[in-house]
Amino acid sequence: MVKYALEAIKQGSAAVGITSKNHVVLVALKRNAEELGSYQKKIIKIDNHMGIALAGLAPDARVLSNFLRQQAMSSKMVFNRPLNVAKAVYSIADKAQDNTQSAGGRPYGVGLLVAGVDENGAHLYEFQPSGSVLEYVGAAIGARSQAARTFLERKYEEFADATKEQLIEYALTALRDTLSQDKELNSLNTTVAVVGKDEQFTIYDDDDVQQWLDRLDSLSNARNRDEPQQEQQSQEQAEQPAEQPAEPTEQSDRMDTDE
Repeated sequence: MVKYALEAIKQGSAAVGITSKNHVVLVALKRNAEELGSYQKKIIKIDNHMGIALAGLAPDARVLSNFLRQQAMSSKMVFNRPLNVAKAVYSIADKAQDNTQSAGGRPYGVGLLVAGVDENGAHLYEFQPSGSVLEYVGAAIGARSQAARTFLERKYEEFADATKEQLIEYALTALRDTLSQDKELNSLNTTVAVVGKDEQFTIYDDDDVQQWLDRLDSLSNARNRDEPQQEQQSQEQAEQPAEQPAEPTEQSDRMDTDE
C-alpha cells in the first residue's frame, strides 16, 4: 500500500524547499481541477515558526496539518514554548507509520516538506507516507521533481550563506524546471513562503507573489544577455590564428654562417 501512496505524491504538483543558516523557503505549484475552479492551496501555516508544503492528496495533508497544529498549541499551553521542529516531524511520522501496520487503515497519500525555525536553527524536513523522515538542505517533491533536484544538487553549496531573496530565487528557478514546456509560473499558480530566525512564517500568494516572479524574470533576462556575449568572446578567442614563429633576422643568419 505504501507504494501506491508514493505514486499519489508523484502525481501531485511540485513543491520545493531550501534552507540557509537563518531562513527556510518553501515554494509550490498550485493546480486547479478545471478552468472555472479555484487553485488548491499547497502551503499551510502550522505556527508562527513553522509551516508545510504538500504534494499528493490534500485531504490527507489537512488531517496531518490539523494534528501538527494541536501539537503546537499543546506545547505552548503545557511548556510555554514553541514546538520543536524535529519533535513535530517525528510525531506525524509515528502517526503515519501506525497506519502502515493496522489492517483497517491506509497510508497517508501525501508527502510534506516541513520548514521551521527553533532554538537549534533553521530546518527543512521531508516526510513520506511510510513514516520516513529526513532533514535536507534542499528538497523537491511532486510531479517532475527530479529536474528541480538536479538544479538543487548543482547549487546547494551556495545555500548556507544566501540571503532570503537569493533563496527565493533559487527555489523559484528549481520550481520552474518542473513545468512542462507550455506552462509558466504566474501569480495564480505559484505560492512562496518564508520563515526565519527573526521572521515569522509568511505566505505570499496571488498578487503578493508577483514581486518575486518579476525579480526572477529580470535575473533570467540578465543571464540571457550575458550568455551570448560570453559565447561570442570564447568563439573569437578560438578563431584567433596561432602566433607564427618569428623569421630569423639578417644578423642571426650571418652569425650562423660564420660559425
